[in-house]
Amino acid sequence: MLILLPPSESKQTRTRGSALRPEGLSAPGLTPARDRVLTALSQVSERTDAAAVLGVSPNLTAEIARNTRVRSAPTLPARELYSGVLYDALDLASLDAGASRRATARLRVVSALYGVVRMTDRLAPYRLSMAVNLPGVGPLAGFWRPHLDPVLTGAAGRGLVVDCRSSTYAAAWTPAATSDLARRWVHVRVPGATHMAKHTRGLVARALCQDPADPRTPRALAELLAGAFDVELHDPRRAGAPWVLDALPG
Repeated sequence: MLILLPPSESKQTRTRGSALRPEGLSAPGLTPARDRVLTALSQVSERTDAAAVLGVSPNLTAEIARNTRVRSAPTLPARELYSGVLYDALDLASLDAGASRRATARLRVVSALYGVVRMTDRLAPYRLSMAVNLPGVGPLAGFWRPHLDPVLTGAAGRGLVVDCRSSTYAAAWTPAATSDLARRWVHVRVPGATHMAKHTRGLVARALCQDPADPRTPRALAELLAGAFDVELHDPRRAGAPWVLDALPG
């Protein structure tokens, strides 16, 4: 099972620690692409119009300036870097040893800067959205799509893809419409406000890390989650579209 998460806008920082080693991250084949985005981000963040280009508030001067120091800033594991509503609900720090191992194996964060990372990857804080058209790179979702396809297709293997991403990050990769993997792709949809959607997706990801079961069909996934959530599974709207699993805390 592959569980895809979006990153969070809010990120933790450290005052001490080792610097970023791009070649030491998982999916090392992404290193050249990561380097290209990192270089472009650093250059843009030095410009006077950086906030406008990055689509952030001009008041976030410290976060924009941090983008120029990603290569030298202290790093921390992705499981500690990302924070906010979804990650508070996921609460990786409180998982037992078995669930923590499953979180490392199953969870991936799709990132505008790093492409895709595992929870054990050591990352430097940054501020960059997948919606940005980054000078020198172009629209980031389109840039990452061909790079992420072999990585995530390989990571999914013969299992399910449980997609907890927002639409902004889902644009960076979806299974090929004609592939067998597309028939094992389930989008977790949460009716209601954005806050509730993030919180519930975090709870769903946590439940799937806590349970050693590895469902191989969308219907088996829905049955597994039905014990803790009110779920309703919808067939794909068309060939190549995901199954849709509506979920609310039970």
